[in-house]
Amino acid sequence: MEDDEIEAESRSDSRAGAEDSNGEAAGRKPKLSRKNIFTLVSAASVNFSSMICYSILGPFFPTEAEKKGVNQTVTGLIFGCYALCTLLGSLVLGKYIVQIGAKFMLCAGLFLSGGCTVLFGLLDRVPHGVPFILMCFIVRSIDAVGFAAAMTSSFAIIAKAFPNNIATVLGILEIFTGLGLVLGPPLGGFLYQSFGYEIPFIVLGFVLILMVPLNIYVLPSYDATPSKDSFWRLFTLPKISLLCFLIFSMSSCFGFLDPTMSLFVIEKFHLPTGYVGLVFLVLALFNSLSSPLLGIVSDKMPNTRRWLMVIGGITAALGYCFLGPAPFLHLKSQLWLFVFMLALTGFSSGMTCIPTLPEIVKCAYENGFEDDLSTLGLVSGLYGAVWSFGTFFGPTVGGFLVEKFSFEWAAAAQGGLIFISVLFLGIYYFVEPCFRRPATTSVEENEERAPLLSNHI
Repeated sequence: MEDDEIEAESRSDSRAGAEDSNGEAAGRKPKLSRKNIFTLVSAASVNFSSMICYSILGPFFPTEAEKKGVNQTVTGLIFGCYALCTLLGSLVLGKYIVQIGAKFMLCAGLFLSGGCTVLFGLLDRVPHGVPFILMCFIVRSIDAVGFAAAMTSSFAIIAKAFPNNIATVLGILEIFTGLGLVLGPPLGGFLYQSFGYEIPFIVLGFVLILMVPLNIYVLPSYDATPSKDSFWRLFTLPKISLLCFLIFSMSSCFGFLDPTMSLFVIEKFHLPTGYVGLVFLVLALFNSLSSPLLGIVSDKMPNTRRWLMVIGGITAALGYCFLGPAPFLHLKSQLWLFVFMLALTGFSSGMTCIPTLPEIVKCAYENGFEDDLSTLGLVSGLYGAVWSFGTFFGPTVGGFLVEKFSFEWAAAAQGGLIFISVLFLGIYYFVEPCFRRPATTSVEENEERAPLLSNHI
């Protein structure tokens, strides 16, 4: 009975958006339903709690790992294995989201991830060397599967609840993602300096577990019919392949900074661990503050998405080249320049990443995928898998490059990867009109411009 009411409410909201976009109900303002508000609250809690637990490792774990006899390459692999298992989990869970149930998947993922975060805080009691390394890999891998379950279901639910305003909602959620990334490093660094290695993980792990009953209470249930479509058919669409390459390059750069930036800042600028957390704050802060505005622009003016991605990608590529800065620039490394480049890359990453998910969803629908939760699960799983592959590649290869060459050269290489992906995407958008088939304007295309937030809020 409850599912019928939810489906009826969704159809009613969709019809209202269509009428407003076609001018048939000009006096009526679209507004958030109770169901949509609860969905936003749930997704916000998932983003915040998951990211605050994910981000606490950056400021102090590389130093703690060195004490346990772990070199920088292996530390990068410990960071990278999380992403690799998230990749595999996203593909499997995205395919079977309908069979498992989106709400159950989200809550179970939160519980699993929170429990593993607590266990990770107890690893300082494990002996040095191989036992410590092995336990880090096991706990982080299981944690990653829980994270994949929570984020894959969250993205799919958001796309289902807000089909015409995906970028706007993602921009709003980036505030909570950024808040988690912003609070994680300084809070983790403070707790580490004040209470030692265990307390940051235990405290924040229980914060994640406490999100489970909240989401059980507020999150509506979503049902759908399993789809016969596959990840391979989705990924082999040329436009989606290029968008995935862009997502991969951006996530690789984010992942590269996790195990390498703290050691670079400490060695180059002689900052204490507590202040290193504040440096991590800059990137997340500028990304989260810019994303809501960029999401609104992306939804209100869909034709600007390609320019946002291309311009943002080029800016991010330049930012990483100046982050070190790259040796071929012959510039002296200074703290103010480093912080400014972090702020620039944070803003430009919002320009690049926010439009990608709605563009993938739109491309999937244009190529015959069904408009249901099953397709959104495939899209969400693919997005999470590609992002995770980048965050595996970034710290793994980045850690190796830093160890063999330097942070400056490794950062420049990451910037070059972004530039190549943007170049290919820009070429595609340039030649796309030559191969596009003429199509009539549909109600769905008009609905895409319907605002999510009205004057009632």
